[in-house]
Amino acid sequence: MGNLSEAGQFVRGDDGRVSITLTSRYRIPRDRISRNRPITLLSLGHACVDVYQGAVAALVPFLVSERAYTYAAASGVVLAASLLSSAVQPLFGALTDRWAMRWLLPVSTLAGGVGVALAGVTGSYALTLAVVAVSGIGVAAYHPEAARVARVASRGSHIAMGRFSLGGNLGFAAAPLMVTAVIATGGLRASPLLVVPALAGAALCVAALRAMTPPAAAAAAARAGLAAGRDDWASFLRLSGAIVCRSVVFVGLGTFIALYAGGRTGGGDAAGTVALFVLYLGGAVGTVAGGRLATRFGRLPVVRWSYALTVPAVAGVVLVPGPLLYVFVALTSAGLYVPFSLHVTLGQDYLPRRVGTAGGVTLGLTVSAGGAVSPLIGALADATSLQTALAPLIVLPAVGRLLLCGLREPRVHP
Repeated sequence: MGNLSEAGQFVRGDDGRVSITLTSRYRIPRDRISRNRPITLLSLGHACVDVYQGAVAALVPFLVSERAYTYAAASGVVLAASLLSSAVQPLFGALTDRWAMRWLLPVSTLAGGVGVALAGVTGSYALTLAVVAVSGIGVAAYHPEAARVARVASRGSHIAMGRFSLGGNLGFAAAPLMVTAVIATGGLRASPLLVVPALAGAALCVAALRAMTPPAAAAAAARAGLAAGRDDWASFLRLSGAIVCRSVVFVGLGTFIALYAGGRTGGGDAAGTVALFVLYLGGAVGTVAGGRLATRFGRLPVVRWSYALTVPAVAGVVLVPGPLLYVFVALTSAGLYVPFSLHVTLGQDYLPRRVGTAGGVTLGLTVSAGGAVSPLIGALADATSLQTALAPLIVLPAVGRLLLCGLREPRVHP
């Protein structure tokens, strides 16, 4: 510790008490706080949005128990949230490439929350599908513009983009706890309470946008710099194919891990909720590690190793019985999420003229695409067993790793 006389000054007040005033040497510079504030607010807002991606999967056990849905019917709810989201995501990406649509951030956050909040108040399967589809559209509208804004706020830092992605991971992790606390207490009819994060997220988005207030010249220069590069569609499509493989694994486990772990460990609904929480929370650790590892070793080596190491981790989840399953769930989560924020920056650098499209695809479309496969997993589980249905997920990270072979680090144009 430094010399106290150098660290601050002793000040005696009127009441005789002595206090210490720290010198500027030990203060955090205000400009640094100002630079970090927008990305911090965006990260918190991202958490509030991605709560609703995680909430749909977290509702599945309650839909099965209260409404006697089959595996296929329950996975159809997840599909409804992701299918329309997948269809409209490229549209929102193209729109944000042409125009800055920052107002989409708070509006889409509210749409995502309202859809999930209404999912429990109707006993109709068709209406349940409709409202979760509205939530999916809200999530779809949020991610392309949010990725573009976060790229500007991060100033090209992998660690800062990792913090932005971390917010989404924490939202996923909080979803099963939030849904269980609300639905286990009041049943599905209490679902309107789930709108609260959306209200908070909309306010955070507005605060983040106000905190940025970039000069028009700087914003124009940023767009001009991005437009100076050449789009590498071949590399981007191969990267997107790998992300789809990752997405199918993550959404498949996210949809059924609570039911699978409850039966596999003998712990029932509580054990299932813990497994889903571990799956989502491990992503927070993985995302933070991903940004730091990429800074040291490069993005593509880190992404490739993550896919390779996810193969045995998923195998452990499917094949290893008892409490040890939780260890493999955590390892799988970390393996799936280490490359998460790196996908975004790689995609944006492969398509420097279409940053909104790249962000929408890597953050949204390919993630949502995993939901399209979940009904197939559910149908196979109904016909055989849940373990048999989850077994094909072991192979997909290996397929993703093969797609990444030969990719080169994209050129970043000033």
